Amino acid sequence: MQQDRDNTLADLPELHAAIVKSIDIIEGDHMVLNMGPQHPSTHGVLRLELLTDGEICVKITPHVGYLHRCFEKIAESVPYNQVIPYTDRLDYLASMNCNLGFVLAVEKLMGIEVNERVKTIRVIMAELNRIASHLVAFGTYALDIGAFTPFLYAFREREHIIDLFEEVCGARLLYNYIWIGGLSHDLPSGWVEKCRDFCDYFVPKIDEYNNLFSFNQIFVDRTAEVGVMNAEQAIAYGATGPNLRGAGVAWDLRKTEAYSGYETYDFDICIGTGEKGVVGDCWDRYMVRIREMEQSVKIIRQALDRLPEGNVQEAIPKSFKKIPEGEVYMRTEAPRGELGFYAISDGSQIPYRVKCRSNCFTSLSAVPEIGVGAMIADMVAIIGSIDIVLGEVDR
Repeated sequence: MQQDRDNTLADLPELHAAIVKSIDIIEGDHMVLNMGPQHPSTHGVLRLELLTDGEICVKITPHVGYLHRCFEKIAESVPYNQVIPYTDRLDYLASMNCNLGFVLAVEKLMGIEVNERVKTIRVIMAELNRIASHLVAFGTYALDIGAFTPFLYAFREREHIIDLFEEVCGARLLYNYIWIGGLSHDLPSGWVEKCRDFCDYFVPKIDEYNNLFSFNQIFVDRTAEVGVMNAEQAIAYGATGPNLRGAGVAWDLRKTEAYSGYETYDFDICIGTGEKGVVGDCWDRYMVRIREMEQSVKIIRQALDRLPEGNVQEAIPKSFKKIPEGEVYMRTEAPRGELGFYAISDGSQIPYRVKCRSNCFTSLSAVPEIGVGAMIADMVAIIGSIDIVLGEVDR
């Protein structure tokens, strides 16, 4: 053991030289700093390669792929209905929305039309999951900035939604609930009343969040006029969802390309207005998500009021051996933006090709531009404001 210790001490100068060599010094003034992939504020295993001039970021290079699960290739190896559990694991904070996007694509390919009860329940689940997802975005963003209490509040409310999901399908995170042609389970007795109670309980909490955090001057100073993504940049990079609407663009697929009966619901598109800084800054992107939760409650209440009777499994195909040949693309408004599924069928029960269009990936692609000139601490605020999930980025 003593000999091993002596050998280690003898190697220290070489180890130190190797460590120093690994830190790239550019022209004597700039240094490359790796933020992640273990950094808690990167919201998963994301590595940002920061070229810094003191505390200022002059170049940002995102490195992805640490969480690659080969979703698209797996989807080309199993029957269409067996792909659904894998969609759960894309944006695992919005699994219902991922289920819905893929299922609608296959239903479009197969020409399946579901009844109004199925459509209505799907809308309820999608909006509940939107609220749950935005609560995680709100709570973890608070942690990133340095506030701990909002995180506890957010997860307290999210737990109510998770309980509702568990009661209806038995799962709390990965649901496999929305099936091709219907749903895995109908709503249990008393579930509708519990959902109404949650809506009544939740709406006052949003004012609580705003008083505690949204309009807190420290938070405003950390996020206003930081990481500005204007409308032109958002469109150029393909940003969608709250990141696009935060830039002042009123684009929501639930309105512009309505599906599942969204065209029959009354709700508003929330956009950034530059209320605390300039349009498209971190605060605007954050606030769009807070206000969207109010609109989701509005949609859920309308859906609960109109919920019709019907069999939620009447249109589920008996088998998936006869699939029409062709190709299809379907996009839906997931909590983080446009989630698109492109599928090619060669007539067999297994997809010939599946492609997932990730909203998180496109939003992340804008960071090298909107982050230039920001301080290292501001990069934390920027990454939190675009609200990425690496399970969907890497796929």
